[in-house]
Amino acid sequence: MKFFGKKKSAPIPAPVENTTATDLAALLKKVRALEIKSKRLTNHLFTGEYHTAFKGRGMAFKEVREYQPGDDIRFIEWNVSARMGHTYSKLFEEERELSVYLLVDVSASSLFGTHQQTKKDLITEMCAVLAFSANSNNDKTGLILFSDKVEKYIPAKKGKDHALYMVRELITHQPHSAQTDISKAVQFLNSITKHKSIVFLLSDFADAGYQDILRVAAKRHDIIGVQVYDARDEQLPDIGLLQVRDAESGQMVWLNTSDAFTRHRYNHQFVQILDDARNVFRKSGADLMQLATGEDYVKKLQEFFQKRA
Repeated sequence: MKFFGKKKSAPIPAPVENTTATDLAALLKKVRALEIKSKRLTNHLFTGEYHTAFKGRGMAFKEVREYQPGDDIRFIEWNVSARMGHTYSKLFEEERELSVYLLVDVSASSLFGTHQQTKKDLITEMCAVLAFSANSNNDKTGLILFSDKVEKYIPAKKGKDHALYMVRELITHQPHSAQTDISKAVQFLNSITKHKSIVFLLSDFADAGYQDILRVAAKRHDIIGVQVYDARDEQLPDIGLLQVRDAESGQMVWLNTSDAFTRHRYNHQFVQILDDARNVFRKSGADLMQLATGEDYVKKLQEFFQKRA
């Protein structure tokens, strides 16, 4: 029986249209705070690192200029050289424009968190930073929110307003289901994208059976998994009898947290979920970051960008 990342469900924010003026002001303040923080990180920490971490779609012809020492002789433009009486070379530049998709797990387990923030809070902050990093590099960004089905799809576009729209949806979206099906989200991605994209898949990955579709998607796209967990996912506290509710199935269970074997089984299940995710992503040829709520995700992102660069 799985209890990974489960507890009594926290209240989910109401949709924007049902909020009062006070609620709306609080929402706008939160969106603005995320915007400021994300832009500061993008400008001071990730400038250039994001750009070099992700390659463009190829090289595109830019112009012809006179040959200079060191130019690759394979790119000499012989027709122009013959007409002008001098040697000319073709210049190419990286065809930079990319589409970045954020696939975000909004199932009930994302509401869990005991250390400074919930998994949803951490995922939302990371998505905001990634969206503004992509925007600063003139890349398109899109968003797919999923539970056991695709709940929200925002096509990839450019611009600050578009990035802010995605952040607002991440904060306010009210899930229609408590459960998780990663396969359906990745399958949907494959159906709506014709060209290679950068894909961040953010979840606790307390799911199974998504390895085959991930392997297919990784052949077309550059996929990066971000596995988010909480300290209480890893270790049960020794506090005696505890009634817990599986946030995704709704099942209520009594646990004797003072029993060493119960705590061991709980921890073993957590370790198994982390190991399974590592194995699935490795075999699919995709990258995976693993981090806990309250952990310095900025440092993790920097290390990831630098490693790829």
